Amino acid sequence: MSFFCLPILLIGQEGKSKNTTPQRPNIVFIIADDVNWNDIGPYGHKNIRTPNLDQLAKDGMLFTDAFLTTSSCSPSRTSIISGLYPHNTDAEQLAWPLPEDKKTFVQELKNAGYWTGLAGKYHLGESVNDDFDVLWEMQWNDNIGLKGLDRRLVGDGSGCDDWIKLLQERPKDQPFFTWLASADAHRPFYEGIIENPHGPEDVILPPYIPNTDGVKKDFALYYDEVSRMDEYIGKVVAELEAQNVANNTIILFVSDNGRAFPRDKTTLYEGGIKTPWIIKWPAKIKGGQTNTELVSSVDIAPTFMQMAGLEPLQEFDGLSFMPLLENNDIAIRDEIYAEDHFHDYEDYTRAVRTKQFKYIKNYYADLPNTPSADIIRGLGWQSMLEEKEKGTLNEAQLKCFITPRDTDELFDIIKDPNELNNLAGNPEYRSVLEDLKSRLEKIRTATNDVLPTERTPDDFFRETGLPTKYRIRPRPSKAVYMKARAEGEVLVNPDF
Repeated sequence: MSFFCLPILLIGQEGKSKNTTPQRPNIVFIIADDVNWNDIGPYGHKNIRTPNLDQLAKDGMLFTDAFLTTSSCSPSRTSIISGLYPHNTDAEQLAWPLPEDKKTFVQELKNAGYWTGLAGKYHLGESVNDDFDVLWEMQWNDNIGLKGLDRRLVGDGSGCDDWIKLLQERPKDQPFFTWLASADAHRPFYEGIIENPHGPEDVILPPYIPNTDGVKKDFALYYDEVSRMDEYIGKVVAELEAQNVANNTIILFVSDNGRAFPRDKTTLYEGGIKTPWIIKWPAKIKGGQTNTELVSSVDIAPTFMQMAGLEPLQEFDGLSFMPLLENNDIAIRDEIYAEDHFHDYEDYTRAVRTKQFKYIKNYYADLPNTPSADIIRGLGWQSMLEEKEKGTLNEAQLKCFITPRDTDELFDIIKDPNELNNLAGNPEYRSVLEDLKSRLEKIRTATNDVLPTERTPDDFFRETGLPTKYRIRPRPSKAVYMKARAEGEVLVNPDF
């Protein structure tokens, strides 16, 4: 793996030592939960109130073509922290912990003298605990909600309650890295969480979601969670300024996957893997810039290490995107690679995305494209089911129900941004299809991405979103599952 290495000027304006020794930058990584790339103001949404993200984009650089390696919560996070594609993390399924033998960029920063802290949603596994000097994981209130499902958090429900406290209590004599992870905008949604809630009139729906009262109410509640998270981002920026460290502090904002609605989260469509990506670094980046080059979340680990003056690990699958901060006219990627594994329900899908086209290969085409279980239990999906019974859903809105799926899907993203017109069978695009198929196979071979020998039983019933006997929490590791499989055993919940 090759990396772009450029000289990095790391001298900040605040807190500069008397001998003008270059300071390593502080790094604040903010990761939202289930927030779509275009459901914030900087990407053109006119009705969601995100003034602080609007300002972050004005003060930094916004990426228009940023993607995740997967559209599932914990696999996305373990991929980011390890710099590996999910299939190389051995934590590719939902709630599988990252194994002890996987290195993380956080541990490398800590070893190099950075103070490291995490506040909010964790979802990485116990082996990562020691990578952080301080780990304040959000806590559940188990007295509210169905046992193990749709629980409410201690605090205001945002998962952001300890963000400012973490920044305030850090040691002041070290460069710092913080992983600030919201629970917003993860389901379930609740009313009354912000002072000025969004209404149905604010909702902008993609064409693959039916325009019903239930759907619009569900979306409005989702918008409220996005706005609540935005308030905390504003508090983070204000705290950095109050501490006089803002100029030499990098802020990167992304989401772990797309919004929790049908055909978004857990899919490899744009609504699943495309992510908001805004970076602010006053000491190096001129504000108000837009970058249109391809970047992947697997690139975050090598980039943060390079920003800290460290050599990225050889085992990383990603590339440093530092060159893009220096020059808007160059590219580090011709394509991005994304994958979908088990998330509540079994699936195995792969995608290659270039600037213009996306190819999706559905290896388990016999399975429906069922959204996550919390979506099924939600208001919007229940409204879709009613419309399905009435026969009012259009072809795009029926995609989550249809089996078999198309094995091959090809979309011209420029002409068809909502990915409604599958071109895989169109002879005019045969050469494009063959090119992307070839790219996908090359990546699979180069990164040792292979089809599992057996399928994983669903954790939930696809009809109701309620648990099956196979749902175990905390979920055992991949190694435990593979050992059981080798011994002819299928793991089940003894308390089911």
